[in-house]
Amino acid sequence: MGRCPSSRVYDPAAVNAYALIAIATVTVATVAIGAWGIRLVRGTSDLLVASRMVSPTQNAAAIGGEYLSAASFLGVAGLILAYGAQMLWYPVGFAAGYLALLLFVAAPLRRSGAFTLPDFCEARLASPRLRRLATAFVLFIGWFYLLPQLQGAGLTFRIVTGAPSWVGVVLVGAVVTGNVAFGGMRSATYVQAFQYWLKLTAIAVPAFFLLARWNDDGRPAIPVDDAWLAPAGGMVATYSLILATFLGTMGLPHVLARFYTNPDGGSARRTTTIVLGLVGLFYLFPTVYGVLGRVYTPELATGRNDTVVLLLPAAALGPGLAADALGALVAAGAFAAFLSTSNGLLTSVAGVLANDVLGRGRLAVWGPLPLFRVAALFAGAVPMGLALAVHGLNVSQVVGLAFAVAASSFCPMLVLGIWWRGLTAAGAAAGILAGGGSAVVAVLWTIFLPPSPGLAADLLAQPAAWTVPLAFAVMVSVSLATRRRVPGAVGAMLLRLHAPETLHTPETQRKSETSRL
Repeated sequence: MGRCPSSRVYDPAAVNAYALIAIATVTVATVAIGAWGIRLVRGTSDLLVASRMVSPTQNAAAIGGEYLSAASFLGVAGLILAYGAQMLWYPVGFAAGYLALLLFVAAPLRRSGAFTLPDFCEARLASPRLRRLATAFVLFIGWFYLLPQLQGAGLTFRIVTGAPSWVGVVLVGAVVTGNVAFGGMRSATYVQAFQYWLKLTAIAVPAFFLLARWNDDGRPAIPVDDAWLAPAGGMVATYSLILATFLGTMGLPHVLARFYTNPDGGSARRTTTIVLGLVGLFYLFPTVYGVLGRVYTPELATGRNDTVVLLLPAAALGPGLAADALGALVAAGAFAAFLSTSNGLLTSVAGVLANDVLGRGRLAVWGPLPLFRVAALFAGAVPMGLALAVHGLNVSQVVGLAFAVAASSFCPMLVLGIWWRGLTAAGAAAGILAGGGSAVVAVLWTIFLPPSPGLAADLLAQPAAWTVPLAFAVMVSVSLATRRRVPGAVGAMLLRLHAPETLHTPETQRKSETSRL
């Protein structure tokens, strides 16, 4: 006879000593791998793009490491627990976004020779003002995306150890800032690649044990309620979510920065193809936690559903060594998620601050190592302060809104800049301000002044359905109105972006990159 799940007793506030050891081990391993990468740093190219020598397989694992954030490891399962199968659009969109990246952006962006996204904007459209505008949006997206990572770290640390949340925030912030400040992209590559495989193991192994327990309990039915059956926000919100996640990946600065590290455009395409497989494999498992959470931790559906991944092993297996060991493994994976994603975000933000703000686009002239380290310290301090001051944000919601801003600003600029010779700097700037600016306003409004339920609330909570088309329309119309201001070298630039790899000799590549510095 199967056991009754309700007969088990677990304490959500209990401290798992094994989990504390696991978190400490992950933290020490992160510092050790980062320190090893620091030894290989020789100059600006290592700091910003790892000397463009990262193989497709290693780069794909590193992208998976930084991309699978707190929203992926904790938030997706929590949303499925609370709202059911309709929330599967999140992982579908998160993974499918790399298909759009593969088709439209990856190889041409790598061939541009840029070091940062603002660097590409100025190289393509010959506008220092556009570069400054792009820098502002990179900083907003990076810091806004970092906020839920640090808050998730605080939540995990409090659940596992009983310590105040701020300890986890400071711990992750300090470790990541130190790694980025001294190792840059070179160090981040090794850390993130290691942490992808750790996260996959940490979420997959307990999932198999949980499925075995559910089977041993007689496969109890999954409880459903109105929240599971009712559409979440309606058709407008669903389409908006799909647009944000599918196109937002194409505009995330920290993801795009990793493609600058490939040797050439072909390697960038191969990297993207591998990422599709790695990310898709990972997203098979959060659904297991969300569904089984309805059986073993239904009370979390109306409370902190973000904690279901952390608490489910103890609830399903009951007190004992197995539950503690699996709980420790999940905690280690969650902490790896915060560390690796924060590492990638901070590397991107620090690179932009150093190269595009402090260095004014000429980082090598200003002394790369000290300048980059100052930028990294500042880049880490800002989100740490925000995470300590702002509380109660939903991890997946905040990340989804960051995707909406990226989809409404950099996605249209990249697509049109790479594939349409008629784009002008005025058109790009107007589109970024119209689409991205509207998304920023909607994001802040949703967080601080949530409106009453209705269509207006849906359009603000998930703004991509109208901000993405707005950005494209404004970019095209303003560019047509200013067609005489198309850069004179647009033909040569587009040839560089789309020419076969055999035409990109090492000498021409070196000259292009030297001009960027």
